[in-house]
This record gives sequence, C-alpha cells and structure tokens, in this order.
Amino acid sequence: MGLLNILLGRSRAVGPDLDRLFALPSAAVGLEASAGFRPTGQGAVCFATVEGAAFERTHREIRALLDADAGRTPVDLTHDSYGYSWLVSHRSPDELPLLVNDLHAVNSTLEAGGFGPRLLCSLAGFTQDDGRRLALVYLYKRGTFYPFAPLPGERRQRDNALELRIRAALAGELPVEGDLGRWFPVWGAPGL
Repeated sequence: MGLLNILLGRSRAVGPDLDRLFALPSAAVGLEASAGFRPTGQGAVCFATVEGAAFERTHREIRALLDADAGRTPVDLTHDSYGYSWLVSHRSPDELPLLVNDLHAVNSTLEAGGFGPRLLCSLAGFTQDDGRRLALVYLYKRGTFYPFAPLPGERRQRDNALELRIRAALAGELPVEGDLGRWFPVWGAPGL
C-alpha cells in the first residue's frame, strides 16, 4: 500500500479466497443456535453470462464433476431477469458441507477456465420453521460474506434489522463485509 493510500485512509480490497467458503458449515451451527435458521440444502454461484465454446467446455466439466455423485439432483444452469447466470446445486439440508464443496468446485472450475473476472457471488440458503428465508452471500471479488433476508410476500423488501442481527451473530465465524453498501439484494436468486 502506498503512502498516498495511507494518508487518504484507503485500504486494499481483500480479494477472493475460495477457501473461506469452508467456514459456512461451522457458521451454520451458530446461525441455527442464535437465530433458528437451518440450511435448505440449496446453493448457487452467480456469474455474468458467458457465451462461446470455452464456456461450454467449462460448463460440461462442472456438470460432469458434480453430477458424478450418484443419486443426487443434477446441477441446474439458469438465467435471471438481470442477465446473470446461476449454477444451482441441490443437496439435502443436512449435507451443507457437500453443498459447500459444490460451490467451491464451481467457483474453482470457472476460475481455472479463465472466467474468474465474471464471478459475482455464491450463496447458501437457510430457512426458519415459520418459512422465513435467508441467504449467506459470498462476494467473490471481496472475499467476504453478508446476510440477505427478504421479507415474505410479493413486494421486494428486506428485513434490515434481521440482516444486522445475523451480521453480529456471525462476526466471529465468517469474514463479514463491513461496507453495507455492498450488501446487494439478490432478488429471485435460485437456491434462496
């Protein structure tokens, strides 16, 4: 970091560290104890839509890798209304470590295929007994997590108070994104 950055109070961004995803299973234990949220078994990786033979090859490699696990639901590729692509993994709710392995494998394979700059985020879904939903979102380019808690119903509103409570509950478990302006809503995200 240069002297000018120090004087102006700027800091260098943390950057991607996919191994941080492996902290999710232990954080999930604390999340259930403190807020009653349990894993849904669904997770997804979001990236800017890519066309071409190189991506098709990488996509086939991801599917072959993840679908090799006999007896599991195949990985889905979907596109949202914002033009982003989502690779969605489905596991049983008690298989969060396997889901995290899936998310890590997808991110790593896309990164190795040269698509790292296209990666946006990954998420793991959680739910309460009353049907409330929550996602723990991993920001690929920042190497940090944040909670996203949509309010029930058709209106696109967030439960900001719950998100802040979850941030406090997970502060010692995960690297939580400190800049609230980067806590982007992921409306309609598959896996949530």
